[in-house]
Amino acid sequence: MDVNKIAEDNLIKQICGEIVLSTKPGLTVRKWRNIFKISQRELADELRIMPSVISDYESGRRTSPGIKIIQRFVEALVNIDNRRGGRVLREFYSFPSKNILSSAVLDIKEFTTPVNVKDFCKEIKCRIMVREDLGDRNIYGYTIVDAIKAIIELSPTELVNIYGLTTDRALIFTNVSSGRSPMVALKVTNLKPNLVVFQGPKELDEIALRIGEVESIPVALTRIENAEELMKTLKRAYP
Repeated sequence: MDVNKIAEDNLIKQICGEIVLSTKPGLTVRKWRNIFKISQRELADELRIMPSVISDYESGRRTSPGIKIIQRFVEALVNIDNRRGGRVLREFYSFPSKNILSSAVLDIKEFTTPVNVKDFCKEIKCRIMVREDLGDRNIYGYTIVDAIKAIIELSPTELVNIYGLTTDRALIFTNVSSGRSPMVALKVTNLKPNLVVFQGPKELDEIALRIGEVESIPVALTRIENAEELMKTLKRAYP
């Protein structure tokens, strides 16, 4: 079987599993539709149903869909993305099949509902240094990474393990001196998070900022002084 087909099947199972286990399946359905950047109408056309049916599921007006309906929904997302050239799928194909456990990852969180980049930055006292124009992007989770440990323990290609279920997230690097090394590593992986946050420095390296500008990644600097307080703040804001 083609390697990409295996990865595609695994992704379908992963998304189906997340929806089935979710306490709010409708919101999780909406989350993945938004990640694939597919409108309710386009998805409804693919499934040959009315857009109102999709809307009812996502809003919770209809009871939770059964596993067969969930599988049809996820397969429809994948089929539409394949016809568009597989942009979203290619990001997931880049993820390794086995995660490398690392003490560099301090915390990881997935959101059921989208969080606006600007709102997220406000919660953790951030100033967006570059690409503030992309502050209306949504994120669906965050990963907190000890920058020093990541540089020591992980190769650039292994950094993809810190993304969680989707790259539509915030990567937060703690214990940062200038921000250059993490941004160079992200450029090498060719997987772009929707937001990068640095904790530690007073100012960021010009090359780090330039990479964010060129790669269209909002780069922010938090005023929170230590990793422990940052994690506590995030857990309070997004329990």
